Amino acid sequence: MARPVYRLAFALLALGAAGALAWQRYAPPSPWTAAERELIASLWLAHLPEPPADATNAVAEDPGAVALGHRLFFDQRLSANGLISCGHCHQPERRFADGLPRAAGLGRTDRNTPSIVGAAYSPWLYWDGRKDSQWSQALAPLEAPREHGSSREAIAALIRNDAAYRREYAALFGPPAAASDERIFVNAGKAIAAYERRLKPGTSRFDRYVAHLDAGGDSRRQALLDERELRGLRLFIGAARCIECHNGPLFTNNEFHNTGLLSPPGETPDRGRADGLRALRDDPFNCAGEYSDDPARVCPELAYARNGPELIGATRTPSLRNIDGTAPFQSKGQFETLAEVLAHYNEAPPAMIGHNDTEPLGLSRRDLADIEAFLGSLAAP
Repeated sequence: MARPVYRLAFALLALGAAGALAWQRYAPPSPWTAAERELIASLWLAHLPEPPADATNAVAEDPGAVALGHRLFFDQRLSANGLISCGHCHQPERRFADGLPRAAGLGRTDRNTPSIVGAAYSPWLYWDGRKDSQWSQALAPLEAPREHGSSREAIAALIRNDAAYRREYAALFGPPAAASDERIFVNAGKAIAAYERRLKPGTSRFDRYVAHLDAGGDSRRQALLDERELRGLRLFIGAARCIECHNGPLFTNNEFHNTGLLSPPGETPDRGRADGLRALRDDPFNCAGEYSDDPARVCPELAYARNGPELIGATRTPSLRNIDGTAPFQSKGQFETLAEVLAHYNEAPPAMIGHNDTEPLGLSRRDLADIEAFLGSLAAP
């Protein structure tokens, strides 16, 4: 009987060079190179700093604001029908998303609900980046007819008339009776933002694996990442080019890219960041507006924000942490599964508007399945 190694050699000869390359790709993972280790370490949650300071929100770090914002976040009275809260779409048990193709409040919205975990690290909010702070973003759904459908006057009245809210608000901002409706409305958003800043991802199996590597452990530790996940990680930082946009401890560069996504049939193509930047510059609640707590109102990111035809149709890169718990995916919930998302990026179809920032990857179905397996290792409480 031929020895197994001889049978393998005969098989490789029969398959030819292409078969040999394929076998090497699916062989047990080899040790990481120094360059690969550096890339992997750059994704480690242990390297995530504290959220950047928000000079536009004076109560961003105030524990009293966190407590008030927490109550406001889950209060259904901040809606026209008394049934919708921020937590209606940003559900803790769903990674602070909602599991729907598009958000649904009083009506159906135009875009998918992104998770807000780690949102304090992004200079831009929403898929199109039309808000530049968490507090200004928190205000928009409260007034949106298809979301909360409330008003500045109604929210100000709630805070003035609810004894607990009135007391907590006064401790932070002064008596609500002495403030205008709009000022109370803005301050409610700043309290909600103070709470949302505390929402950070937990440690995943991937992070435990990187900690194991950092301590000098075996790079093929199966109890932490199995062979499929290790192959997927190697593709993620290499041939699949995922790390070009999904980088850093939150697996996002928080930038905008057109990846050839189509709007559902019958809908006008989504202009994405091109329209979002225009809306942001006209927004009275932006970092340069009168409600910013930054006395200098210096907004370098807004002043020098990238602007050009390449942003037509571009949307913000989402974090991949806990990605397997936030389906459907993409800005309009176009894909039900991660397999569909990966197939789209592998194909990189032409963009309807603008240009596609991605290129066809030529990965096999096995490659894509391995990347999907790796993404599952990013799940955490």
